[in-house]
Amino acid sequence: MHSTLVGYFLWVFFNVFFNTICIVFFDVNITKSLSVEGGVVEKEEAAMTEPMHGLKIRGMRSVDSSLSQCVKLGGSDLPALHSDGDVVIGGFFPLHYVVTEPQHSYNIFLIYSFYQRAFRWMMTMVFAVEEINHNSSLLPGVKLGYHIMDCCDHIPTGLQALFSLFRHSKTVDKSSTCLYYSPVSYFSTCTCLTDKHLYPSFLRTVPSDLFQVRGLVKLVTFLGWFWVGTIGTTDDYSLYGGCVAFHLTIPTSPTMAEIQEMTDTLESSTARVVVVFATEGKLLNLFSELAQRNVTGIQWIASEAWVTSSRLASPQFLHILQGTLGFTFPGVSIPGLKEFLLNVRPSPKPGMEFFNMFWEEHFGCNFRYNPGSEDLRNTDSSYSDVSQVRISYNVYKAVYAIAHALHTFLNCDSAGPSGGLCEKHSSFSNGQLLNVYTHISMFCVTKGSTECTKCPEYFWSDKDKVKCVAGEEEFLSFYDTMGIILVALTLLGFILTSIITIIFHSFRNTPIVKANNSEISFLLLLSLKLCFLCSLVFIGQPSWWTCRLRQAAFGISFVLCLSCLLVKTIVVLLAFRTSISGSRGWKLFGTSQQRILIICTTAPQICLCSGWVLGAPPFPFRNPNYQIVVECKEPWPPGFYLLLGYIGLLAFVCLLLAFFGRKLPDTFNEAKFISFSMLIFWAVWISFIPAYVSSPAKFSVAVEIFAILASSFGLLLCIFVPKCYIILLHPERNIKKGMIGKYQR
Repeated sequence: MHSTLVGYFLWVFFNVFFNTICIVFFDVNITKSLSVEGGVVEKEEAAMTEPMHGLKIRGMRSVDSSLSQCVKLGGSDLPALHSDGDVVIGGFFPLHYVVTEPQHSYNIFLIYSFYQRAFRWMMTMVFAVEEINHNSSLLPGVKLGYHIMDCCDHIPTGLQALFSLFRHSKTVDKSSTCLYYSPVSYFSTCTCLTDKHLYPSFLRTVPSDLFQVRGLVKLVTFLGWFWVGTIGTTDDYSLYGGCVAFHLTIPTSPTMAEIQEMTDTLESSTARVVVVFATEGKLLNLFSELAQRNVTGIQWIASEAWVTSSRLASPQFLHILQGTLGFTFPGVSIPGLKEFLLNVRPSPKPGMEFFNMFWEEHFGCNFRYNPGSEDLRNTDSSYSDVSQVRISYNVYKAVYAIAHALHTFLNCDSAGPSGGLCEKHSSFSNGQLLNVYTHISMFCVTKGSTECTKCPEYFWSDKDKVKCVAGEEEFLSFYDTMGIILVALTLLGFILTSIITIIFHSFRNTPIVKANNSEISFLLLLSLKLCFLCSLVFIGQPSWWTCRLRQAAFGISFVLCLSCLLVKTIVVLLAFRTSISGSRGWKLFGTSQQRILIICTTAPQICLCSGWVLGAPPFPFRNPNYQIVVECKEPWPPGFYLLLGYIGLLAFVCLLLAFFGRKLPDTFNEAKFISFSMLIFWAVWISFIPAYVSSPAKFSVAVEIFAILASSFGLLLCIFVPKCYIILLHPERNIKKGMIGKYQR
């Protein structure tokens, strides 16, 4: 069993570890004979291709490569954050990164600087584990634990932590059967890891670099930058970055001479655009040297590993990195995470070393002399900024992917003898948990799921970005709140118009109704009813007939209404301002002439609408730009503006004529009311055009309906409500003398 385990581990080591510096383990000891190892890994797809000559790290003695001896990397206990559980998930995070100091002949001196951003990633894993433990619907009866170590973003140190974690997993339960299972990476983006023939057990919650490289190439090409340089590290993360004019490589442990040589190249190069594939820890020395020399004028194109780095966005580097472009992961907000992070406190207890390191780095103090009285709520840093987390969310998804895989594997949803709790397995075959991983649709990154597959037309990815679902169609529905309000206003206008029609019909023989042709008044009321009702055609899902009917009905109804108003205005002017005698005036502009004028002014709009509908009819269209918006597409946009322009022309003529009659007898001046109604009409439709053009999706339809209803209510209230007021409340004024201005109040 031991030899089998060693052989299997070596296979995994050479095929996975060389591309991911940190491998995570978790031990399942629900029963005495069960132990599983797998986990969450971080970004450092590095190959150990350089011999470790004279390496000196954290007190390790120098090793002469010529000596035939082995160094036991996992022999000493490294700091770790640990919490017991039925299932213990391991985690590797680059809590420190290596900064190179000036070097001498053969010794390498490395300084480890604490990385607060990675500490937030680590705490996000702790937060996810505790959140799952408090979730009764996920892994009921199973407690998750964690064992987290620092890989320092450095291959030798990470290798030491790896063996230390492996040794710890063996001492948890010596009677258990130890099997290796796939790591789940939250930051390993190397395209090489997509190859399931080489890495069949590797999973990740982050997309492949393939898509980032394509995006960066398109960005550089679009901006016309064809002479570029690149900077990368000696690992697969940068080697898979793409082809460029020249390439500079940051060594694993660079000397100051190497950093200065790279700076000289950048300073003297004619390429002013540089694409950089590296982590921020690897770039600090280079950017510090560039900042010291004040090397400016370079357009930096950043990979996702450092484009959002708050450390590199500090004032120290602002003058050289200002204007950097790059792609990053979508930012999300994790409920409850900020409060969890702010509750972190240092402690002298064993196992709290990471918390104490963070506290000393964050507040610039020594924990041995300071009891930790500071408050994180009074500070602002990259650690506590969780408004839009990216890598932290990948960690969050990785933990949940493991939890859901275990939930499925342990049959936690079955109603068996376990009484709704997870089943307790005594053994299982190698590969069973990995098979469960590949069938988990939530956050699992299996073969192909890191490859972005475009969904069919009118389909969208679901909230977990793992499958395509039919997109929801959006239009102004009768059941929307906005739709209900508009329908209510439409019915209110129609009912009011009908009531006024009934009143006018009941008092049709009175002077106020008979004045200037009652037939025109009833035709005007009919056109107003049509104006109100035509707004209903705009509500609901657009169809073949509603798209053709809506604008035509709107245009013809309003032109008919304005034609009636035009005739009314002319009649009033002839009655009071013309020098022609009454009998002769009525002969020149009698009932027949009024009807002809209405027909002549309405006919052009009817012809325009008919030609538009028959020649280039609007049709229902599903617009998938940002969501599936069902709208009426107009293949001939000038048709709508010609229709609206003709309505505006008639309204202008009516307003002009009514303005000439504004000083007619004051007892009942209908021209004055027509002027008010036209002013309202113009105010509504002038404000309509910019609002209509700038409103998206269904709101543009709502704006047009509102304009129709507002102008219709304006005409109804200004023209007919004053007459109804006299008919119903002051019948003594409803006499012929009152109509011609001779009635004394």
